[in-house]
Amino acid sequence: MIIGTAGHIDHGKTALIGALTGVDTDRLKEEKARGISIDLGFAYLPSEAGILGFIDVPGHERFIHTMLAGASGIDFALLVVAADDGVMLQTREHLAILDLLGVSRGLVALTKADLADDARRAAVSVEIAEVLKGTALDGAPVLAVSAQTGEGIAELRAALVAAAASFSAERQHADFGARFRLSVDRSFALSGAGTVVTGTVVSGVVAVGDRVTVSPTGLPARVRSIHAQNRPAARGVTGDRCALNLAGDSITAQAIARGDVVLDPSLLSPTDRMDASLRVLGSEPKPLGTWFPARLHHGAVEVGARVVPLETEALAPGSYGLVQLVLERPIAAAVRDRFVLRDTSAQRTIGGGRFIDLRAPARKRRTPERLALLAAGGVADPATALARLVELPPYYLDLDAFARDRALAADAPAALAAELKLATLAVGGTTLALSAARWTALGEEIGTALAAYHAANPDLAGIGVEKLRMELGVRLPKPAFLVALARLAAEGMLAVEGGWARLAGHEVRLTRGDELLWEAIAPMLAGPERFRPPRVRDIAGRLGEPEADIRRLFKLLSRLGKVDEVAHDHFFLRPVVSVMVGHARTLASDGEFSAAAFRDRIEHGEHAVGRKVAIQILEFFDRHGVTLRRGDLRRINRHRLDLFGAVDEPPAALLAVQGGGGADVSASAREANGEESYLR
Repeated sequence: MIIGTAGHIDHGKTALIGALTGVDTDRLKEEKARGISIDLGFAYLPSEAGILGFIDVPGHERFIHTMLAGASGIDFALLVVAADDGVMLQTREHLAILDLLGVSRGLVALTKADLADDARRAAVSVEIAEVLKGTALDGAPVLAVSAQTGEGIAELRAALVAAAASFSAERQHADFGARFRLSVDRSFALSGAGTVVTGTVVSGVVAVGDRVTVSPTGLPARVRSIHAQNRPAARGVTGDRCALNLAGDSITAQAIARGDVVLDPSLLSPTDRMDASLRVLGSEPKPLGTWFPARLHHGAVEVGARVVPLETEALAPGSYGLVQLVLERPIAAAVRDRFVLRDTSAQRTIGGGRFIDLRAPARKRRTPERLALLAAGGVADPATALARLVELPPYYLDLDAFARDRALAADAPAALAAELKLATLAVGGTTLALSAARWTALGEEIGTALAAYHAANPDLAGIGVEKLRMELGVRLPKPAFLVALARLAAEGMLAVEGGWARLAGHEVRLTRGDELLWEAIAPMLAGPERFRPPRVRDIAGRLGEPEADIRRLFKLLSRLGKVDEVAHDHFFLRPVVSVMVGHARTLASDGEFSAAAFRDRIEHGEHAVGRKVAIQILEFFDRHGVTLRRGDLRRINRHRLDLFGAVDEPPAALLAVQGGGGADVSASAREANGEESYLR
């Protein structure tokens, strides 16, 4: 159990720890010379309830920031009040800090009891009881002690041992499965060992040989050795006072500062903007308005901050509320961690609270939707918080980030998803979670949207994936949405083709008008002109139809796989494209071929293809990877030969169509070209 002192300067905190442990925690020359504590001091007391660790904090008002660095890691408060002085200014401020940090175990040592008679002791005890009212230490016992005479020391030691035994029993049931964090309060170089950092293990377990990271700097390190509760150990666990001997390329005593956090590498995600709950002390003279300046203390770190109330324009003294904290620099933190705010002149404590969201938005931070998320996210139990969050807009949550920001165990995302029966979408190292009901509703909404689109656009193959995503009530990020569509496709509900989505049973059918128009156009793309069909404008001129209508129909036929746009507004029948691929493969049987050779292969008679069209066709093949160009020559990519249909056998029953600008090709000519005629 870690015991922390608290109290006014010169009330005998250091002397009391010396009487209990035999250790003088004032280790600095200046401390010895001035007779006051300036930095944190540490001492240990072996007992039948385990090793009791003591953190001695300064009592002077100038060193409250140091007191906060020590108080953030304690399990039990030893509030010290001198019998001759009674309750003083720093007694009250230290007590307020303990209350803000949630320290609920403790007792009061009435020190210098040898300087007070029974009446004075009784009066100060009444004063102490009055000060404790309404705090986490309300009703704590008061024991009169004297470091000079030894009065009450044995009784105090017995009370601390009893408290440690009770604490140890509770700790056996604690969950050490959270990921490791240690708040650094000292960093120094030790001869023969290297860099050593000390602090309290905030969560999880660390073992010799573990890989860790220093946050927020991101320096990687390895744990060479551990001292836990002042003894060599193979590991340190939650609540232990530990010294870690760290090794790494950039690890030095100067590279790690008080306030840094040594943690599991997966937790590295420092933040400089978070939403939190805040309690303002009643002693604060004025309300806290927007952009109120303060000093934030969290663990052993101290950093400048601005406070933005979220529910009102200002937080009045003695009130609670939600705030956004904008920091001068990033820090390592976790959801539900406690913090304390002090004024910028370091003269008073303003208030304190807990972090709720470490990824707070800079805009729209006061909307009802945002406040609802904070109300859900502030719940202590992770499963309850998660269950509430996925029922609020945007109706999904990054499960891995949720577990990381709460420092939960590595297997927590999978365990929470199983416990709550969540639907998960894994993409790019991120796992998004939705409630089972929301996932079912999303599938139904997608099905309804596709059915409505097909009814309104029967001539289209499907709706654009991005357009579909933007129309839904649950707007998943695009990568996750693609994963969702793939899952629904695997279930047989829909099909995704390129950037289009459709219901599994949907088939595009041309309108009667488009069918009639296609019947007039198809002969123009067949027969003798098949390797050089007329362009959109030529077809429109021949039929007397608007050019836009012809182009629209070709685009639709292209999506249906009936034609291919080889060049702008130049469409070829798909079976013809397949035949041309076959010609290219034949030419490439001996290696590479030229554009001229390809032109000569496909043109015949009076219907010359021409070099320009031949090159356009080959560039179309290049774009699709059917041919691979090297200078003026090309070779075939055999892995893409079937892109436009099988080429091992020419398309069956190709029928040359009379009219439209040329006579039928004789069977002998077709045989010579290795082709057959084709259907429209």
